[in-house]
Amino acid sequence: MDWAGALPYQGAETAGAALSIPLVFAEAQTSDAIDAAFEELARSNVGAVFVIADSLFFSERARVASAALATRLPTVFGWRENVQAGGLMSYGVDLNENYRRAASYVDKVLKGAKPADLPVEQPTRYDLSLNLRTAKAIGLTVPSTVLVRANEIVE
Repeated sequence: MDWAGALPYQGAETAGAALSIPLVFAEAQTSDAIDAAFEELARSNVGAVFVIADSLFFSERARVASAALATRLPTVFGWRENVQAGGLMSYGVDLNENYRRAASYVDKVLKGAKPADLPVEQPTRYDLSLNLRTAKAIGLTVPSTVLVRANEIVE
């Protein structure tokens, strides 16, 4: 695994250790491996699945949601588009807003700014999205305290 690919695992391991939560990892490096990865997680009796924000899992979001539903595993994603495709919940940045911000950087560079002189920006807003249809299908009740915090609810 390359350095960038290892970062989500390292962060998860650090968080899991701090919370005394044992972690189980399953990899799917191709779309054909997604179903098998979820079946492996289900056999491991995991309580929930965190799907890393990855281009494969974004492009195959409907397949990931279907595999999660078939195995009745609650899933958490980094992008709301996964929830719109049937995933249970996401907490992360708005991709469209990030693209708009990137366009302003492109505009500045095209007008002569040196990229090295531009400040690095981090997202300042994170959204919580929930899919209540999926929650109901897997037999999960979302507490009202979580519902009121959601920025988007798919029903």
